Amino acid sequence: MNNFILIFFFLALGLILQHVKQFPTSIYKVLNKIVIYLCLPAITLYHIPKIKWSNELLFPIGAGWIAFLLAVVFFHFLGKKLGWSNKLIGCLILTAGLSNSSFLGYPIIEALYGKKGLETAILVDQPGTFVVVSTLGVFVAAFYSKGSPDAWSICKKIIFFPPFITFVAACLLNVFEYDLELNVQSFLLKIGSLVTPLALLSVGLQLTFDRRSQHWRFLRLGLFFRLILTPFIIMVLYVFVLNQHSEPIKITIMETAMAPMITGAILASTYGLKPKLSSMMIGFGIPISFVTLAFWYFVMSFI
Repeated sequence: MNNFILIFFFLALGLILQHVKQFPTSIYKVLNKIVIYLCLPAITLYHIPKIKWSNELLFPIGAGWIAFLLAVVFFHFLGKKLGWSNKLIGCLILTAGLSNSSFLGYPIIEALYGKKGLETAILVDQPGTFVVVSTLGVFVAAFYSKGSPDAWSICKKIIFFPPFITFVAACLLNVFEYDLELNVQSFLLKIGSLVTPLALLSVGLQLTFDRRSQHWRFLRLGLFFRLILTPFIIMVLYVFVLNQHSEPIKITIMETAMAPMITGAILASTYGLKPKLSSMMIGFGIPISFVTLAFWYFVMSFI
């Protein structure tokens, strides 16, 4: 419950600060950089070294990758057919293709499935969704912001993207079964805990409610893909095609049904990919997802 209160508190705070003349609303750009270059690497270094590998982990880990690739195919070809701008396509891929599998996912999964369910949630999030945004997400952001392929430039952005660098380092720690000292872990956890308040404040500072905005129809399409279509496809693939019915599979499907990932929206905003639409995807997606998640939890009781 505390997590849910924080969500709406920081979103509301950002909206309020928009109307305070003395407050520099453009500070959201600084907040975005703090989140991407400091907080996210801290989260990676804390969680990745602790993961224990087995083949069964492929299902929860793979869900985030499958969902993102579905978004790439869906929005790229639909966008090109309908004449959308590259920035619009990139924005929808980053916001509709990535789920909020950590801040929303962790408390919701724990409430529905207990602490045991958190193990699956972390797998969906850390080596799954989080690594996707650090690699493919950066590729999409760089590619669609430029509008033309520049392989070397994009590769450099990925290679030197701080969360990706720390992910590689964390994987090496995992391979050699070495974890950081407890004091360092405690520090990383404190830095990582700033992700949500700073990211939500940034979103609130950019969120607008213009009824005449041209983004409404894209918002509806993006949220339909994120909250309804993606978990449906993952359910069909995992349950009906691959014949998986375990509780971790149900948790994985629930994780793919979460609202758009805040980090994806921050990345889209940082690269100039329709910042207003990316903020709307978060601002409207989070409250709407509470309704759709109840629906998916009901569906999970029958599989």
